[in-house]
Amino acid sequence: MNRVLNIVNSNICINIMKKAGVEGEFLLWQDFLHEGAVPLGLTLDELSKVRAKFFDNSNFAEYKKVLKDFQERNQKLYRYRIYNNIIIWFEHDLHDQLLLIQILNWFAKQNIESINITMVSTSNYLGESSTKQIQKLLKYRIELLPEHFKLAEKAWSAFCEPTPKEWFKLLTQPTSLLPFLHGAIFRMLEEYPNTKTGLSRTEYQALLIISNGIEKPHDIFEKHQSFEERKFMGDIIFFKILKEFENYNIIESYENRSKLKITKLGRRLLNAEENWLNIKPINRHIGGVHITMDNLWCWDSRKHTIKRYYYSKVLNTFLILK
Repeated sequence: MNRVLNIVNSNICINIMKKAGVEGEFLLWQDFLHEGAVPLGLTLDELSKVRAKFFDNSNFAEYKKVLKDFQERNQKLYRYRIYNNIIIWFEHDLHDQLLLIQILNWFAKQNIESINITMVSTSNYLGESSTKQIQKLLKYRIELLPEHFKLAEKAWSAFCEPTPKEWFKLLTQPTSLLPFLHGAIFRMLEEYPNTKTGLSRTEYQALLIISNGIEKPHDIFEKHQSFEERKFMGDIIFFKILKEFENYNIIESYENRSKLKITKLGRRLLNAEENWLNIKPINRHIGGVHITMDNLWCWDSRKHTIKRYYYSKVLNTFLILK
């Protein structure tokens, strides 16, 4: 009996794939790993608890509900040996590429000799694809070789390290077996505080859009999506950024909170006359890195390098730590 498992990133994709006649069962694999702690060396169940706590602490969802969903997801994955064929469907963006290396890293440590594992890696957004496009993608899926799993192991370990050094090194190493990984690595690095303003790329883009007179939160989000070469961020994270800007007087709301506008402080920040880290001391996790004022890793967008810095409030500047 031929049993097929399709691992996908959203319910929308599942619905389209069913309409397209894709055979088999479906495993929904969701998590926005580009936000919140992803520490090194944890089992899948241990990591699920860490992620559920992050969701709860961020007021995205209740801990028990998220953990239950993750545990049910994990249990289905643990039964992988009942399937003859496993097809992994993920897109080219940062969100999906992190999920991809997580999944492949897990399979790399399992006994998969008798299972045919293939990958659909596409520059199409699966949730926006037609049934014909899905059927075409299925024909051109890639058979995963030991080299794919080794690369994923290396990338996942680098992402979970307590410093971004290994993740950054991947930019100069061969990653073409996973054709969209290089772009995802670079985009993740851009989410570190920028040495010029202290803002991540997403934060800078959001503030720039508001400064140009786009006022409604949904319109700001849609414009931000158009700025991305590969859109990856959902509105739940983006609106949290806007809320933080409002809390620190970078933007302000009006007309019953339906519209937003930049403040004088926000314009100074956008023009690098102020630094976001001087306004709001950072306490953020990216993968295994816990970024704080005492462990301050920043991205130099001009030189395309990441280094650890000391930020001097007196000088309003970054000093590189050797």
